[in-house]
Amino acid sequence: MVMTNPYQSYQQNSVGTASPGELTLMLYNGCLKFLNLAKRAVIDHNTEEKHKNIIKAQNIIRELMVTLNMDVPISQNLMSLYDFNYRQLVEANIKNDVKLIEEVEGFIEDFRDTWKEVIKINRQQSFSDKGLV
Repeated sequence: MVMTNPYQSYQQNSVGTASPGELTLMLYNGCLKFLNLAKRAVIDHNTEEKHKNIIKAQNIIRELMVTLNMDVPISQNLMSLYDFNYRQLVEANIKNDVKLIEEVEGFIEDFRDTWKEVIKINRQQSFSDKGLV
């Protein structure tokens, strides 16, 4: 009998049952986690860990770029900001620059916090539309 890791099962269930908005929030949080690990690796002079975690953060940013609906006007602006942050991470990786990672971290935190508010407002509107509030 194969035993599954309960944490892994929980993670798979959370992703499988999350709304698109919640998935986007998970991407932002994952990106922040990898940026934090990359910063720590730069400070510890661990080039391999730094590179691995910056690449993971870049992959998340790329995923965010791919999922943009370019028919929505704000998506053009988001695409530019995501592209800027992606390029900043390329530079941070080459130069071992914590400040560049922190700059990207600031943008991603702002995106995440804004996205949290969007989810909250949508939930409130959904509840009020259903007469639950």
